[in-house]
Amino acid sequence: MRIDLHTHSTASDGTDTPTELVGAAAEAGLDVLAITDHDTTSGWDEAAAALRPGMRLVRGAELSCISPDGRGGTCTVHVLAYLFDPAAAAMVVAHARSRAERRQRLHRITERMAADGFPVNADELLAGLPPESTAGRPHLAMALVRAGIVSTVDEAFARFLNDRGRYYVPSSRTPVLEAIDLVSRAGGVSVLAHAFAYRRGPTVTAEVIAELAAAGLHGLEVDHPNHDPDARATLRGLAAELNLLITGSSDYHGTNKTVQLGQESTAPEMLDAIADKATGAEILTG
Repeated sequence: MRIDLHTHSTASDGTDTPTELVGAAAEAGLDVLAITDHDTTSGWDEAAAALRPGMRLVRGAELSCISPDGRGGTCTVHVLAYLFDPAAAAMVVAHARSRAERRQRLHRITERMAADGFPVNADELLAGLPPESTAGRPHLAMALVRAGIVSTVDEAFARFLNDRGRYYVPSSRTPVLEAIDLVSRAGGVSVLAHAFAYRRGPTVTAEVIAELAAAGLHGLEVDHPNHDPDARATLRGLAAELNLLITGSSDYHGTNKTVQLGQESTAPEMLDAIADKATGAEILTG
């Protein structure tokens, strides 16, 4: 059984619609797909309607959070929330707040870039997005590609949109302990995404992960394209020590990244454990 538990659609910063995402997963030979767009569940229904016979869909979201880094500072972390109740009031409020703040941030970044002569406009970027979709820097990166300023989304981040550049605007993130509690209260399962992806920026320490586990974190995304062998080995050991679930996923974004669906995968017994722990929603079968 081939299981990919971390993918994105046009409901956030992927380039495949939810329907196209499910179709691509089927073509890639996946048996189980999770749709985990940033801070939104707006792609769930379309993905469910597109399921092929025999395919299974895990409905989820990726939550952007702020965490102590274990070194006296803070850093951004991401929590994958699986099979939670999308109608849970606190979750609805948190998603709406995050989407609104992301759009405000996008306006501030584009204003700075436009002042320097870049052909970008937040209103034009947002006009083509559904109101419940999650907008962010990847959409601006794609606009820079379309304008011929850069060749790829990665180049846009490397040159202009990274956290150390001239156009960086700090974001408002949910405290990670609050996010873990939010997921649990909505009947979901929380997994810390790409925790040791050092190339993406600052990361938390093993001691912080232990604190998150004590607070109710359910699992660690161990097998991820941005984790080197040492990171995977360390995380696998931590998961065993802390009795956490282990997942593996592609973090697929369509043409925005070079990774392929199913590039990393999750063991069937781990999927079963996620389903057993969740009370907010069920895995759907086509």
